[in-house]
Amino acid sequence: MTSSPRTGALGFWADLPQDGRWLLSTVVVQFFGRGLTLPFTIIYLHEVRGFSLALSGTLMGLIAVVGVLVTGPAGALVDRYGARRVMLTGLFFAVAGYSVLAFATTPLVAAAGLALFGVQLGVGWPSVNALVATVVDGDLRQRYYGVNFALLNLGVGVGGVVGGLVVDVGRPGTFVMAFLVNAATFLLPIVVLLGPLRHLHGRVDRPHDAEAGGESYLAILRRPEVLWLSALGLLAAFVGYGQMEGGFPAFARQVAEVSTRVVGFAFVVNTVVIVALQFWVMNRVSGRRRTRVLALMAVVWAAAWLLLGVTGLIPGGLAAVVIVLAFHGVFGLGETLMQSVLPALTNDMAPAHLRGRYNAIGSGSFQAGTIAGPVVAGLLLEHGWSGAFIGVVVAGCAGIAATAHAVGRRVTPAINGVERARTESPEPAEAPTPSS
Repeated sequence: MTSSPRTGALGFWADLPQDGRWLLSTVVVQFFGRGLTLPFTIIYLHEVRGFSLALSGTLMGLIAVVGVLVTGPAGALVDRYGARRVMLTGLFFAVAGYSVLAFATTPLVAAAGLALFGVQLGVGWPSVNALVATVVDGDLRQRYYGVNFALLNLGVGVGGVVGGLVVDVGRPGTFVMAFLVNAATFLLPIVVLLGPLRHLHGRVDRPHDAEAGGESYLAILRRPEVLWLSALGLLAAFVGYGQMEGGFPAFARQVAEVSTRVVGFAFVVNTVVIVALQFWVMNRVSGRRRTRVLALMAVVWAAAWLLLGVTGLIPGGLAAVVIVLAFHGVFGLGETLMQSVLPALTNDMAPAHLRGRYNAIGSGSFQAGTIAGPVVAGLLLEHGWSGAFIGVVVAGCAGIAATAHAVGRRVTPAINGVERARTESPEPAEAPTPSS
């Protein structure tokens, strides 16, 4: 499979092989269910089931903790048994988790439901990205990841709007229904994987000349390019997604002094920007060095955080409202840059028979960043150190740019997405050609 010069949604769809179309067809529905419950889960636990706010937050943290714990084993299972089987297993866990959560009236049952979904979170990234990599390659793979991200955000955004209109703390049954619908949305990808895509396995046999002992996580992490890319993923999650549920809302409320409604609209702006610009962005970064695109993303995110920091000087007014909304628009532009190239860089770097482990390492580093981000934000903002908070996240953006440069120096031009090198082997050579 080779990349095509055609651009736009219709051109992309025409370029996709049939298997790729089937994989992409379930994304909006699946993440519609996620959006239906994601913003309201802690409200459900606290206001509907009557758990304390502290306990509710702790229970929510189980998702990420379990996800981190299972990511490593999941990557190894992908390489051994195939991405499709592992992906199916995770989807069944998600159906079970949300079904249990819908009827959870005690903390123990709620913990069980959230932990079950945490398993899906942990196996999802390594299995999905590895399966996609077996279906599409080259520049088309990079475009696929970008489109997948746009559709994911579209599903979450629409789901969030519908959830906001439907759920009502005065009617607990509306929350039960929302969680059951969320569980049901995972059935569609299960049907597709068991039906039209049952022939896929997502596993590549180990080559005869593969280095003995080079398949362990420790051996993979000894590769400098993998270590640097892991650091990049951790920093990106720390200054990005790790702050979306913690740092940004807290800063917007306490420092910018805007209403919760403005915070909610900011997330809508983010979704609209991503859906509107993803095709435009991915067509313009096609054939460019991926590490330079990631460095540009770091600059965009730094500008966004500095822009948000200005609200501390003019809190509570219309200008603060406008800047908070603009922040999420600029931040969304940076997301479109990252989500087009980071998964493609990971999977082009990985030997085909080790994609599960490489994606698991990327997932683990990303999840670590999302866990650390809110913790640091809470500590800084609780003490009123808003300036220090902005300084830390901007410094993190500078770290992303530096690590992107380090990765670029250690991978071949083909892995780095340079079009003229697309015919080269996608697997890293023993002594990669510098492409900073």
